Amino acid sequence: MVSVGNLTLGGTGKTPLVEWLAHWFCERGVRVALISRGYGARSGTANDEALELAEKLPGVPHLLDADRVRAAERAVREHEARLILLDDGFQHRRLFRDLDIVLVDALEPLGFGHVFPRGTLREPLAGLGRAQAVVLSRADLLDAAARAALHGELSQYAPQAAWIEAAHAPRTLVSAAGKTEAVESLAGRSIAAFCGIGNPAAFRATLERCGYRLAAWREFPDHHRYGSEDVQALSAWAAGLDVSAVICTQKDLVKLTSSQLAGKPLWALSIGLEILTGQEQLEKLLSPLVERSRETGE
Repeated sequence: MVSVGNLTLGGTGKTPLVEWLAHWFCERGVRVALISRGYGARSGTANDEALELAEKLPGVPHLLDADRVRAAERAVREHEARLILLDDGFQHRRLFRDLDIVLVDALEPLGFGHVFPRGTLREPLAGLGRAQAVVLSRADLLDAAARAALHGELSQYAPQAAWIEAAHAPRTLVSAAGKTEAVESLAGRSIAAFCGIGNPAAFRATLERCGYRLAAWREFPDHHRYGSEDVQALSAWAAGLDVSAVICTQKDLVKLTSSQLAGKPLWALSIGLEILTGQEQLEKLLSPLVERSRETGE
């Protein structure tokens, strides 16, 4: 079992890393299943993260259950999983794990130094000592000196952990109907954007780095459920704007069914994980699990 988790509240970019890990194991013939609590999901339905991963990882079972021990048992019994990816599971310690990977967001790495509610840490920084790998997400938003300083500080808590630096790389623009366009197709043009994610500032920064001229911006709470009133309000908002398109995240788009708002194209910016440094170290930790999964499948 591989656990992927956060040290802080809010969006650190787990979904792109979970997708990367699932692809890595699947490419090596390992039967993978995902397990998550399903935060924000209504009874019997998938939440936004599950819907997004279902699009990106067709054929990979994803079990949502607050009782993750029960979900793990089902993954093995019903889906014959040989490796389980436990999404957002670093603080969930009922399940044994072979590898703990913790994400640290470059935009808010230390949670203001305090556990919630005084800060945004989920647990004291000393908890990093349980991790075998620390991934600095959105590392490209810091210069080399800042990344080195952060590595040095976090190494005090997890001196044994592999250090990986990763970026969230824009892949393509995608519509609700499955149409795609190159990210560059809107470069230099005015766009409106909205999102309901844990780290809206990071999404906004990504849009600006794509060369888009951000003319209007709206934020919704993380895991926001878009109802008909929201769609009407967004359409009215878009109708009054002189923009070429409206852009959201894939996490938002999976909860919307329209490919346009007020006649303007509605696109999601698809994001993928790009490992900048430390991939060899990460793969050294992952490779033994491939062999172990094959042994358990015999």
